[in-house]
Amino acid sequence: MAAIATIFVCFTASSSSPFLTRFASRFHFAAFPLRSPARKLMSQTLPRATLGLTHPSNIETPKICFTAKDVDVTEWKGDILAVGVTEKDLARDEKSRFENVILNKIDSKLGGILAEVSSEEDFSGKVGQSTIIRISGHGSKRVSLIGLGQSPSTPAPFKGLGEAVVAAAKSYQASSVAVVLASSEGLSAPSKLSTAYAIASGAVLGLFEDNRYKSEAKKPTLQSVDIIGLGTGPELEKKLKYAGDVSSGVIFGRELVNSPANVLTPGVLAEEAANIASTYSDVFTATILNAEQCAELKMGSYLGVAAASANPPHFIHLCYKPPSGPVNVKLALVGKGLTFDSGGYNIKTGPGCSIELMKYDMGGSAAVLGTAKALGQIKPPGVEVHFIVAACENMISGTGMRPGDVVTASNGKTIEVNNTDAEGRLTLADALVYACNQGVEKIIDLATLTGACVVALGPSIAGVFTPSDELAKEIFEASDVSGEKLWRLPLEESYWESMKSGVADMVNTGGRQGGAIIAALFLKQFVDEKVQWMHIDMAGPVWNDKKRSATGFGIATLVEWVLKNGLNAH
Repeated sequence: MAAIATIFVCFTASSSSPFLTRFASRFHFAAFPLRSPARKLMSQTLPRATLGLTHPSNIETPKICFTAKDVDVTEWKGDILAVGVTEKDLARDEKSRFENVILNKIDSKLGGILAEVSSEEDFSGKVGQSTIIRISGHGSKRVSLIGLGQSPSTPAPFKGLGEAVVAAAKSYQASSVAVVLASSEGLSAPSKLSTAYAIASGAVLGLFEDNRYKSEAKKPTLQSVDIIGLGTGPELEKKLKYAGDVSSGVIFGRELVNSPANVLTPGVLAEEAANIASTYSDVFTATILNAEQCAELKMGSYLGVAAASANPPHFIHLCYKPPSGPVNVKLALVGKGLTFDSGGYNIKTGPGCSIELMKYDMGGSAAVLGTAKALGQIKPPGVEVHFIVAACENMISGTGMRPGDVVTASNGKTIEVNNTDAEGRLTLADALVYACNQGVEKIIDLATLTGACVVALGPSIAGVFTPSDELAKEIFEASDVSGEKLWRLPLEESYWESMKSGVADMVNTGGRQGGAIIAALFLKQFVDEKVQWMHIDMAGPVWNDKKRSATGFGIATLVEWVLKNGLNAH
């Protein structure tokens, strides 16, 4: 009856301790100084005020205590008992009583009110449906039914269950809730673990609200979530901790993307990366290169994009090595890091250009750094991972890159810039060459690269491009666990014809047709043929328009992929 598996899931964005002086021997920094963080996320002690005098507030991090229990649901005491139900669970007998054992048990104790209310409100158990009943004289103050659909086979409905439970807790100022599935007896042991992981992830991410830039913020009341009927013991405890670690990385990624460009400059993004390395210094080292050091490495493509901004570029390289044991495989994650994209001289104009949202053009780097933060807590064995971001801004000035200019990438290839708003691929070109030079076997790059991919796949699905069927299989297996949506698109080599230049090796953008494919073919020019490579265009799912907030897309999938590589490498 007592709780066996109990963990605290505390999400904290990053360490608050200054890192420049304490960890100087571990890091290689740019010639010009970075600014030390003065709070948990992107606070700065500035030599002058930031544009608009904006600083994120230091908001206390909420905590949720997850407890796995094996108890009689009718005896549970707390604020809200939430029951996840499928459409089949709502079947009734000839006396209109629930055939489902758990629903029947709860309803019998409540005198039939659950069946009555669910009928009156036409609750059918579809995904997104919920109903909540206020009761008295029982252990629980409220009982809620939350729909899971017909027969949930992916993590999404269970993540939605966790989010719905938290939403109810917010609405009713609840501090303690319990979650139980009406039908859990048929689940295998692995399915119970993955279901608990999804529920916990949904709850943690559902509780998160990014209020750092608001003058007032309501403090959440939820403190504990009991998960009933999915087992207890060390395996489940480990899975719940894993959910907390991954979710903290996702939240960190969301905060990075949400932060405005006048706060999150390339230098501050580099600070945040180095702060990850200082926080998890047992497994991480950091190298931050300045413009002069990038010029020595002949990164002309990247530096051409950065040339117009008053905020100098910072090339970020974190390296994860396991605390013990051999390294069986070396991986690289490369993220596009445009902290703001004006489009340059091909400035973004007109309806749908979304220039006001171009702070999210560093969503790829947020996915990479969010993954790094999670892995710093998990510390997977057997794998070395390089996290690489060519951070800069794409602005307009007299020193800026012009349409028609030719830039030279670090592998010697020349690029005629026929559109300065196709800048992300120019920064990724040098980042990919750098990644290959680290001796890695597999590279995944993530970028908010093309509007064409959003047109093709919509706002919820990322496009995947890779010549490697093996790598595609690995990443889709990881996404099956995370619940993030990916779709593989072709690398149609014949489309490369449109990228030929009269004066250079290539232009940086072709025509409107097949834009996402052509962009991927461009990146392919900068990857060693011996390296397995994948490009993920996440321009759609990086941002949730309805919530007006970042999603943290990609992080949960990448963490799972890295862990599996460490375990499966020979």
